[in-house]
Amino acid sequence: MRAIKLIVKTNSEKYPIIIGRNLISNLSQIFKKNSINFKKCLLVLDKNIPHRYVKQISKSLKRHEVYKLIYNANEKNKNQKNVNKILDLLLQMNFSRNDCIISIGGGITGDVAGFAASLFKRGLKFINIPTTLLSQVDSSVGGKTGINTSQGKNLIGSFYQPKIVISDTDFLKSLPFREIVCGYAEIVKHALIANKKFYNFLNNNIKEILKLKSPSIEKSIYESCKVKKSIVEKDEKEKDLRKILNFGHTFAHAFEASLNFSKKLNHGEAVILGMKSAFEFSHNKKIITRNEFDSAIKHLNNPFFPISIKNYFTIKKINRIVSFMMRDKKNNSENIKLMLIKKIGGPIIEKEYSVGSIKLFLKKRLINQNL
Repeated sequence: MRAIKLIVKTNSEKYPIIIGRNLISNLSQIFKKNSINFKKCLLVLDKNIPHRYVKQISKSLKRHEVYKLIYNANEKNKNQKNVNKILDLLLQMNFSRNDCIISIGGGITGDVAGFAASLFKRGLKFINIPTTLLSQVDSSVGGKTGINTSQGKNLIGSFYQPKIVISDTDFLKSLPFREIVCGYAEIVKHALIANKKFYNFLNNNIKEILKLKSPSIEKSIYESCKVKKSIVEKDEKEKDLRKILNFGHTFAHAFEASLNFSKKLNHGEAVILGMKSAFEFSHNKKIITRNEFDSAIKHLNNPFFPISIKNYFTIKKINRIVSFMMRDKKNNSENIKLMLIKKIGGPIIEKEYSVGSIKLFLKKRLINQNL
């Protein structure tokens, strides 16, 4: 299958997303074709990237002055300390703004490397090579960078667009199945919020996609990126429309933070539980019809997905979950803002609810429902 190309045009940057197989063997050629020039580059490498891929990348960049930093990518290491390590190395090696950072890893690696790139000398070139399904369909598109703090997830960061995104699907073969599920969560989210036709495709091809079968996996990545691209182009800095990408995430981020970002629940799994919670809340408030609700929940109840928040939380954890929901970036009052869905494919609406109503909802779910 030939590589697919999408062009993202924001107010601050215009850049291509290249999707295909065996792309990392031709990086220099891809950079040249897309007019991306630099002398030095720092590879910020997730430590779990198989050596054969690192070797391919190094060989492909032999005309450049290449430095490497191995990063132990997890939510607890997504912090200022690791950003400072990148900045210190760039300073030591006398990088200029015409040089670049190349992130090779999942969304955490991209967020940290991109944030460092936005800070160094007020911005040097940033290239993103996402290696997980989640990062290929979500975090690599749109220019959000950031780090976590003890107060919550992604509360410090910047909007900084890459020069190019290269999504090589060969990387996906090295992932554990749980990571494929993690990425699929964002794929189906994009379909649910903006493209009913794409959602129907996912319903019919979910088994093929989870098995990484071509051309279903490439089409899923492409269509997912297309949804996010269209939203980001209209609202680069999340002032209005881009908020719909947070569907399910107010719950999801709170679930993750309440478990101290442990491996018990990864981001995509939290998003699946968050979307189910948002659908149930929408249905309770008579925002979505029963038929649409049933279809979405049936899809999200796939046996490979996390089924119930009861498997992760008890009623005693409700206050902790809600405290993190109150710190969500969307909130600017004492209430909690939720993105809720009226029907599959959109529209999405933003509504405020009291802390008490959210607590009551979670309590009922933990007592009565397999949600």
